[in-house]
Amino acid sequence: MEETISLKELLETLKKRIILIVSITLIAAIASGVVSYFYLTPIYQASTQILVNQTKDKNSLYNSNEVQTNLQLINTYNVIIKSPAILDKVAEELNSGITATQISNEITVANENESQVVNLTVQDPNAQQAADIANTTAKVFQKEIKKIMNVDNVSILSKATVSENPSPVKPRPLLNIAIAIVVGLMAGVGLSFLLEYFNNTIKNEQDVEKLLELPILGVIATIDDQKLEDAQARRAKRNAVRGETIGS
Repeated sequence: MEETISLKELLETLKKRIILIVSITLIAAIASGVVSYFYLTPIYQASTQILVNQTKDKNSLYNSNEVQTNLQLINTYNVIIKSPAILDKVAEELNSGITATQISNEITVANENESQVVNLTVQDPNAQQAADIANTTAKVFQKEIKKIMNVDNVSILSKATVSENPSPVKPRPLLNIAIAIVVGLMAGVGLSFLLEYFNNTIKNEQDVEKLLELPILGVIATIDDQKLEDAQARRAKRNAVRGETIGS
């Protein structure tokens, strides 16, 4: 016999386990908030832009092939920026104890589609250090790329700056809490259905019918002991009153 579950039964299961669902959701939200606000280290971001181009004669006309070649070289420039040839000198100039490996892990290099502009982004727990790494890397790259690839037309379009009250880019506590609420809610609902699935106790006549696959012919109602005593007391009182009436 195929077992089916109605929408009413699903809602009754959720209603019966509502305390469990709400508790798990609250615990997940509170834990996420505590971790986000008190345990995760704030990370700040600084960015700079570099334009890399080959030197050309001022009198030469626009050459689309030259532009295409420069675009193809952008990926090469991105690799060079994160190479030891650049980052070792960046670490040396910064002289702040940070290594080239640490700088490489904090730097992201990318370029816009069909653009010769390289975006250099740094994420660091210290906002000022993030800006210093970005600016120093751009400056060292501008100097060293002349020796590495004979490119002498590197321009720094924008320098990384630090605002008066910098805001971290991560963690994002409100987003983390929202995600935790959704995850906690899903976990609570899933656990509720799981507990209900493994609950083999017979709770009503429908459970008996499903278990035995036989129709229910009758149901013995459950009578509360207190209600039974009250009913007996009322019956005895009525009999006493009836007896007095007959006697008179």
